[in-house]
Amino acid sequence: MDVGDKSWMDLRRSTDEYIHGVNDFLDKAFERASQGDEILCPCKKCFNCYWHCRNVVEDHLICHGFVHGYTKWVFHGEGFSSRNTPHPTNDDENFDRQDGIDKLLQDTFRNVVDDLRHEGVREGLSEDAKRFFKLVEEGKQELYPGCKNFSKLNFAIPLYLFKCIHKLSNVAFSDLLDLIKEAFPFAQIPKCFYKAKKVIKDLGLHYEKIHACTNDCILFWNDTAKLDKCSVCGSSRWKNVRDDLTNKVTKIPAKVLRYFPLKPRLQRIFMCSETSVAMRWHDTERPKDGNLRHPADGEAWKDFDSLHPDFASDSRNVRLGLSSDGFNPFRTMSISHSTWPVMLMNYNLSPRICMKSEYIMLSMIIPGPSSPGNDIDVYLQPLIAELKELWEVGVETYDIVTNQTFMMRAALLWTISDFPALAMLSGWSTKGKWACPTCNHSTYTQYLKHSHKMCYLGHRAFLPHDHPYRRDKKSFNGKEEHKVAPTPLSDVQVLEELLEFNNVFGKGQKKRK
Repeated sequence: MDVGDKSWMDLRRSTDEYIHGVNDFLDKAFERASQGDEILCPCKKCFNCYWHCRNVVEDHLICHGFVHGYTKWVFHGEGFSSRNTPHPTNDDENFDRQDGIDKLLQDTFRNVVDDLRHEGVREGLSEDAKRFFKLVEEGKQELYPGCKNFSKLNFAIPLYLFKCIHKLSNVAFSDLLDLIKEAFPFAQIPKCFYKAKKVIKDLGLHYEKIHACTNDCILFWNDTAKLDKCSVCGSSRWKNVRDDLTNKVTKIPAKVLRYFPLKPRLQRIFMCSETSVAMRWHDTERPKDGNLRHPADGEAWKDFDSLHPDFASDSRNVRLGLSSDGFNPFRTMSISHSTWPVMLMNYNLSPRICMKSEYIMLSMIIPGPSSPGNDIDVYLQPLIAELKELWEVGVETYDIVTNQTFMMRAALLWTISDFPALAMLSGWSTKGKWACPTCNHSTYTQYLKHSHKMCYLGHRAFLPHDHPYRRDKKSFNGKEEHKVAPTPLSDVQVLEELLEFNNVFGKGQKKRK
């Protein structure tokens, strides 16, 4: 099938030219890429995941249109003499699972790899892109000759998920692989747990394990990576675990931070044509009619753009928000345990998708059993270091839409949290006499001696001077309010106040004082 002129794909679907183009596409697709009397449906609903006959595909393309960015018809014979694509079987469970893996591959890898192949730019690719290319090639290899349900890759992924769901140990999982390998010696099955885990890592789902002091004093990271004891409180990096069966003692880390690197995940966004286009939504597709529908319409975003025009000049630069809160992962309130995930939101995307779970990035998991408190800064070090690099230098990123590399930068615009978590993330105490971060030292407080609680009044100071509530004594504290609203601290004032502040991290240190 030749590339030809595909401008008709952007026309209204009711026009004769569009309908003629669909019929021409179907003629060539059924000639080159059919399985029996069916082809993969490239409409926006099926996303090249489901097989249908000609009449159904034609109806879908006229009703829904082609999936966005599908201009090189690699799943329908363009550029290939033949295809060996798995066809659905009567086993619905296997087929649904295969569809999910295939869609993951299509979304993340196949678009970029096919485009790179067609453009002839495979030489000089980054290591990530080469690894993706290898993954896709493995994804097309049959698990064994004649296998239609699984490829080498889409068998390894659900197999690894099976281990996680059923909580198999590494040894048990490796023994299971040995048994399957012995039963099916001709199948391309991972040799051991490490090989299966490496597939997940190559997909970009890996994380770094960073050991931490049990008292939250330091991370054993960078300069302190080789220490066996905390340089602040002297606590051991390890704890001994005894096996009751063998009576063998094993050293394991006392506390482990799981950190998900940010740069490769942001780079991967631009390696799929659909998400790469979505990253420009705030600049190219956002209605600019003065209505508030996205953070880009707000004053904070506009002020940031005016202060940093070099960053704002490229709409692909990433704007992030950070959120964190504690939860009990053990599904019971009888156990006091607080694990803190740190999440990053991508505000380049449209409001329709930027808050969906699949577009929110898990940055790190801070271990329990207790809340890190103000020591959360210790755990945020790897993320802060990476954000600084992304702000000051950037990272070279391949953009599949322009078929060029660019220096992608990122900025953390704000944090989102409840009031107690705000104290941890900002360092401002949200309890006591000066609990309000806006009023700061001008916070009006009153202690209620019978309930032993602090009461915060004085909010009428933020009303206009002639507002009737300012003179209303009965509804409030029995007094009129004539104070002027306090002025929030500027960034310069905050820096001056913290300039000589010596922050001591670690729960062990605080207990000694």
